[in-house]
Amino acid sequence: MAAAAVAAAALAGCGGGPVKVGTAAVVDDDRIELSTLDRAVQDWQREFRADERANLIRQRLGSDQLWDSDLREALDWLVKFRVAGEVAERNGLPVSEGQVDEVVAALDRQAGAASATRAYGLPARYTRDLARFFAVQTLAAQRFAGNAQPGSPQSAAAQEQTKNLFVTAARGMRITINPRFGGFDPAQVGLTPVAFTLSATESGIR
Repeated sequence: MAAAAVAAAALAGCGGGPVKVGTAAVVDDDRIELSTLDRAVQDWQREFRADERANLIRQRLGSDQLWDSDLREALDWLVKFRVAGEVAERNGLPVSEGQVDEVVAALDRQAGAASATRAYGLPARYTRDLARFFAVQTLAAQRFAGNAQPGSPQSAAAQEQTKNLFVTAARGMRITINPRFGGFDPAQVGLTPVAFTLSATESGIR
């Protein structure tokens, strides 16, 4: 289904719900507008079709990384970016622009930063947001791991502690998702599937 059509349906379904008309999600006091989400997905679809490298990277991510909706995938990342910002603020993990540059450079060396961003379901203009997200994860893991070698039990424990930082931050935030896109599970720091409900007539209940 085209992004615009889905966004229009979401707009029609917002009235009277927990989020205002025209809103895809609210993270604390920050609204993610439907128009922003729709534009991001339309741009991504156009860029992704023309980027063979992004297509290859996305295939390597595996089927478990693929979403049922381009809009839901993009929204999940836009919410995650805000959770990462909260993690950084709460835990004294300021990410400098230089550190973001380093992550972008690393992505460029691996497969191309813009292509990697598209592989995750976002247009290239979100490359630095994605890099900042990864930088927060890296800084947190380095704090817990110290001088532990990659692959060691200490390194694995640091990864788990980093995950817990994100979960704790997400639980402390007010995150409301337009039900047309599902819900939000702090334990997974991500969107949950859309819950489809039947009317009384359709379900046989009057």
